[in-house]
Amino acid sequence: MRAAVYHGPRDIRIEDVPAPMPGPDDVLVRVLRSGLCGTDVTEWVSGPLMIPLYSAHAHSGHSGPMIQGHEILGEVMSAPADSSLSNGQIVASGAQVFCGECERCREGRVNICERLYTLGLNTNGGHAEYVIAPVRSWVPVPSNLSLDHAGLVQPLAVGLHAARRSGAGGGDFVLISGAGAIGSFVLAALRHLEPALEITLTDVDALKLERAQRLGADHVMLAGAVHDREFDVTIEASGAPGTLARCIELTRVGGRVLAVGMPARPLELDIHHLVLREITLDTTVALITQEDMVPALEILSTTGLGTELLDSVQPLSQIAAVLDAIASGRVQGKVLLDPRG
Repeated sequence: MRAAVYHGPRDIRIEDVPAPMPGPDDVLVRVLRSGLCGTDVTEWVSGPLMIPLYSAHAHSGHSGPMIQGHEILGEVMSAPADSSLSNGQIVASGAQVFCGECERCREGRVNICERLYTLGLNTNGGHAEYVIAPVRSWVPVPSNLSLDHAGLVQPLAVGLHAARRSGAGGGDFVLISGAGAIGSFVLAALRHLEPALEITLTDVDALKLERAQRLGADHVMLAGAVHDREFDVTIEASGAPGTLARCIELTRVGGRVLAVGMPARPLELDIHHLVLREITLDTTVALITQEDMVPALEILSTTGLGTELLDSVQPLSQIAAVLDAIASGRVQGKVLLDPRG
């Protein structure tokens, strides 16, 4: 099969590699769309970071050049006989492979499973013609949802998980710092879960702020323009230097801060604002497959979110050029890859 194989920073090669062989609990999927994530871009520019490459430190035991891609949509080619999936069905993956047995899994927090590994980060993923993952890693896609819009379900599910983790509810005043892809998905998720929230969104890019207004933000402001307001909940979704500290400053006494964006380098924080004002600082990572993927598909089926956030669908052969374009800030929305091109 054709695959985009990661060998190191700025070294991804389109190669012919053996198709994966499913085990007894695996679903073999023909990939129709595979999304490019900020994590893919980071690995392209300055990796390997999360990718195991030759260190073999991942729980999956993978070592060596690897196929990225953890936002996966495809057609079932074979599934275990006792599963609810059937050949020809369109499915999407949360990309997580969890044990289902550890303490965190028993709590329902499968996204922090003690033996968790992720397709496209710790083992071969979806930037290829075929991929395999256990049955519980997949959810069916509604028939009324286009492939292009369904290809956005995994990052929207990440936004839903973040929205739940934020604790925002009722008539809270909420600030989201960062109107890029993840900030936009968090905004859409909050609007779906808690329509009564008053949401302000900040960014350095005026075009992204215009999109945020169309997605339902009550107020949009250029970064640094918020001076006379405190918020019940602040959500840092950019990872830009200094923005988490600024979110903490803008959170009212007893409020909550959620860290979503991943900074490029370690941060120093003055914790006085947190401790003396008893502010809660939470984090969020990934998603919970059944809890977040299913409602994310519903949102995409009933709103225009896909039209707003999808930049384009590009052939797999153009992955290097697309990664360069995203890394340089020349792409506004999500880009999906079609492995058949």
